[in-house]
Amino acid sequence: MNGGESTARPSTVGDTWMRFWFSPAPVRPLAIIRILTGILGLLLAWSYADDLQAWFGPAGMIPRDVAAEWRPRWGVSLYDAATTSASVTALFAATVVAFSCLVVGLGSRLAAVAGAVLWASLLHRGPMLAGPADDCLSVLLWCLAVGPCGGDLALDRMLAARAGRAPPAATPWASVALGLLRVHASAIVLAAVLAQLKGDAWWNGTAAWWLASRAGAVDLREAYLGSEYLMNLVSHAIVAFEILFAVGIWFTPVRRTVAAVGLVAWPLIGLLAGEPLWGAAMAIFAVAALLGKPDTGT
Repeated sequence: MNGGESTARPSTVGDTWMRFWFSPAPVRPLAIIRILTGILGLLLAWSYADDLQAWFGPAGMIPRDVAAEWRPRWGVSLYDAATTSASVTALFAATVVAFSCLVVGLGSRLAAVAGAVLWASLLHRGPMLAGPADDCLSVLLWCLAVGPCGGDLALDRMLAARAGRAPPAATPWASVALGLLRVHASAIVLAAVLAQLKGDAWWNGTAAWWLASRAGAVDLREAYLGSEYLMNLVSHAIVAFEILFAVGIWFTPVRRTVAAVGLVAWPLIGLLAGEPLWGAAMAIFAVAALLGKPDTGT
């Protein structure tokens, strides 16, 4: 060393990669995401509950062989073995229990795995019924299964404290889980943008009209009839925000700002699109970007 000069070498792409994935991260952000994901799971399960037997029961409208034709080649479902109304109800009840355990943080990691398997089984039993929120929930559950999502704000933590175990320190597994959430958030949004830009409606600004025609809760067609500029503005603003979100969550100077805007923008877009629970799911991904650790170099 010359005169005490620093020997620190410049950060390389490899250093940034390693910091992003494996530098220890606190567990609280993952715990917050666990609670929100559990609530989302309960809401989505509730949307299936009334028609569960009508769709998937022994005399349901979706025969098993029809569902199998719609699935991906690797898709399987525990519901294929449920040949009675009671067994269908039992599997669904187990799913609700898994989501409830996520909310309160009881057996959190196991609950995430069980919830992911049971939810995938439900979706594969009726793949033609699955919506974008259903798919997002699956991603959230598997990401939670990777990290110590029960390390804070959980009954697991309370039981560990009573047993004399210290709170978990920052851990690389939390970093991996948060990293996976950010990667999937960006990939999901970019895929949506590419799909949108294949059609003319998002280019010519009429997409907002078609969204309003099926939104139900938020019908802005009268406003759009009064102002074509408003319709064009909403259409193009949605695409612009999606691109900003998918790219902006990777840059430290703007990441938290973009993610904070996403907490409001995604639920609004979900309402405009007639998919409020999808908007809620995307807002959970925004939480992951907002609360992600700032020391990753990205």
